[in-house]
Amino acid sequence: MFQGSYTALITPFANNLVDEDALARLIEWQIEQGSHGLVPVGTTGESPTLSHHEHKRVIEITVDVVNGRIPVIAGAGSNSTAEAIALSLHAQSVGADALLHVAGYYNRPSQEGLYQHFKAVHDACDLPVLLYNIPPRCIVGLDLDTFVRLSQLPRIVGVKDATTDLSRPGKERIRIDKEFSWLSGEDTTAVAYNAAGGHGCISVTANVAPAQCSAMQTACLQGDYQTALQYQDRLMPLHEALFLEPSPAGVKYAVSQLGLCSDDCRQPIVSISRGTKQRIDKAMDQLAE
Repeated sequence: MFQGSYTALITPFANNLVDEDALARLIEWQIEQGSHGLVPVGTTGESPTLSHHEHKRVIEITVDVVNGRIPVIAGAGSNSTAEAIALSLHAQSVGADALLHVAGYYNRPSQEGLYQHFKAVHDACDLPVLLYNIPPRCIVGLDLDTFVRLSQLPRIVGVKDATTDLSRPGKERIRIDKEFSWLSGEDTTAVAYNAAGGHGCISVTANVAPAQCSAMQTACLQGDYQTALQYQDRLMPLHEALFLEPSPAGVKYAVSQLGLCSDDCRQPIVSISRGTKQRIDKAMDQLAE
């Protein structure tokens, strides 16, 4: 089972190229700070603007640097089933532990189309698959019946839930009769999601505050929600500040302030405004107190 604080890893750039040295430093720091797992080349990793070569290279570096110390769930999603399968087979070949697959954005498949897409990915490779359900970005989402139907496939083992519907884990749990990982995809509601039956979070904020995010998730796993809420209250200003402008511009700025990489993003994501920088700086200072 995948549980705890998984970082939705940013992809550092230098001169508009993947900064491999900075990526390796960031991964080592994440492990040192106690992150329970890493998720490279998801949306936060700017997968839509990476070439296929860059996408694969980021996964290769992540797996190589991690070297089995914590799980790596490789982003391999696409609105093209053939591309999703190709990315999945590559991730499997280089040693990723699992795959994260997003619903079919832009082409807006039906529920049957979503089922057939995820089933084709499942059938094509041997790795565990986590479904990424995020209707605000994809327009389409997995209905409850489709979700439960997919969960019956043996290697569909979890979900990154960014639906913002906190009733979902409860509705899903009573219909899924197997070990399954419920991971939140929303930092601001991660504790509430766990209280409803979740097991952790694939977190953007963990790029900046991995130790605090890990401690918060560990407290949840231990049933200590009083401590978890104390961490959540301290993290909330940072959660909010990082998303004042389109992600990952905010989180990249925050990580650059830690000296781990530049704040460069790939267009059409652009640098954040001075006012947003000030909000992030203030939130980081408060968290450090």
